Amino acid sequence: MTHFSSSITHIAASPVRRAFRRLPVFAVLAAVAAPGGADAAARRAGGYDGIWNVVFATTRGNCSSGYSVPFMVVGSRVSSAGGGRVSGTVNRAGAVAVNVSVGASTASGGGRLAGAYGAGSWRGIITGDRCSGTWQASRS
Repeated sequence: MTHFSSSITHIAASPVRRAFRRLPVFAVLAAVAAPGGADAAARRAGGYDGIWNVVFATTRGNCSSGYSVPFMVVGSRVSSAGGGRVSGTVNRAGAVAVNVSVGASTASGGGRLAGAYGAGSWRGIITGDRCSGTWQASRS
């Protein structure tokens, strides 16, 4: 029995055993250093912040296409960066939900931001016409 308990003591103090105790620390450091970890950290730290130039295209209805509107993203909030009232949110994964109104025209849309680009769809009533379409965005 003495031989067995001294073997356990020897294994507990061995370099292999000490390395296993450090393994969780190395795993955490590797996860943070991985490219996906850096992207996630950027999203948490306001990775979508800035001015986004959004271009709208009409695919249904009698509304003009090609309007460009600047939006501002700060944290999880989307607001106007000039012209009209804009309110909305963007989550950590880049999913966007926005409401826009200019005069009597109103529209709502949704989509996704990724890196410096985004895209999605919208629908609304523009100068009395019911319309819908797509949007594309790029960060300035």
